[in-house]
Amino acid sequence: MGKRIEDDGWVLVKVEAVQPARSGRLSVRVHSAVGTVVVLWQGEPRAVGREHHVEWTVDEDIVWTENTRPSPVGGPELREDGDHIVLRGRLSLDEGGGAALDVGGSLILFDLANPPLPDGADGSWVEVRVAPDSVTVWPYDV
Repeated sequence: MGKRIEDDGWVLVKVEAVQPARSGRLSVRVHSAVGTVVVLWQGEPRAVGREHHVEWTVDEDIVWTENTRPSPVGGPELREDGDHIVLRGRLSLDEGGGAALDVGGSLILFDLANPPLPDGADGSWVEVRVAPDSVTVWPYDV
């Protein structure tokens, strides 16, 4: 099961259709205040083309130095970079061995894989690079 980013109930994203993904699911372009990315859509096809409150599911763990690194700049961002989606946010570690990435007020929860995070990672700005087919948005009503 993936972990979800949940918006604060006030943030809307604009969703526009792109094309069916390799998995046969619908890909959509999501426009938010912190960037635009193409991800998988888990809503009704007829709901595409409008604004929605969404939850984000990312089916990857944080792996330090592989898909997660310190960010050279602070500030939240969602962007595409080649064949990856880059999620930039402030990292918070929890006592249970998990992490939350704050991306513009939306939190995405991650499990941590080895190697362990370095000292000072908690509270720092990081970039997490994930495959586009591991990111899904789920519309919901507030």
